[in-house]
Amino acid sequence: MSWVGGSFGERAECVLAPNADMMTLDGTNTWVLREPDARRSVVIDPGPSIMSHLDAIEAASGPVAAVLLTHHHHDHSEAAREFAERMGCGVRALDPAYQLGSEGLGDGDVVAVDGLEVHVIATPGHTADSLSFLVPAEGAVLTGDTVLGRGTTVVAHPDGRLGAYLDSLDRLHRLAAEHELTAIWPGHGPVIDDALAALDFYIAHRRERLAQVEAAVATLAARPHPEGVAADDLPRQVVEIVYADVDPVLWGAAELSVRAQLAYLAAT
Repeated sequence: MSWVGGSFGERAECVLAPNADMMTLDGTNTWVLREPDARRSVVIDPGPSIMSHLDAIEAASGPVAAVLLTHHHHDHSEAAREFAERMGCGVRALDPAYQLGSEGLGDGDVVAVDGLEVHVIATPGHTADSLSFLVPAEGAVLTGDTVLGRGTTVVAHPDGRLGAYLDSLDRLHRLAAEHELTAIWPGHGPVIDDALAALDFYIAHRRERLAQVEAAVATLAARPHPEGVAADDLPRQVVEIVYADVDPVLWGAAELSVRAQLAYLAAT
């Protein structure tokens, strides 16, 4: 079934951007959060600069107190400044280059608007500036691209780092195990109602892929290569082994993750 967004819990509405492709799945999820009966909202990841999408966000949001960014990637951040200026508010992000106004965002911050509380959790790995946003009243976490609603995400080497990503998954897993969160509201794809199961899968998948990459490197090293395998060629050759059953259209993205895995293995 295709994902179209909608309302979730008492405080969230997902406005799906019309930018579907191989990497964004059904499109970017823009999240509008508002306390019940409150006037102002918080908008997370306004997404692409498409006028019909910005109109749809405004219709869902009403007055906006702040725009928050999960990370800097274009499909999440492109319209942030444009939309914030339109609504007369600021943009808060970890990376100062994407902020509008004097307020940034960091781990442990709490964004409070008319009774709504959004707790900021640093979850680097997909990118260095990746954040997740916990809404305690809903038991839900907005993960951007750290956890997707369908499939798995790319660790975008060299900005993204696998060690940091595994630590971020472990941090979210602890919150789920302690029952502080039950649902995941992702940056792409459908809502996940069982956060703990999804995080179990993500962690196991990463460990399995890492083992596959390590085995592929050993296989390549055992083959006769008169001049050896050039360092620049190794990631693509590993992709051709580990991701042989994946559409080659996605091999470029897979290579980013493989480069992150190779860097992680070299450091451990």
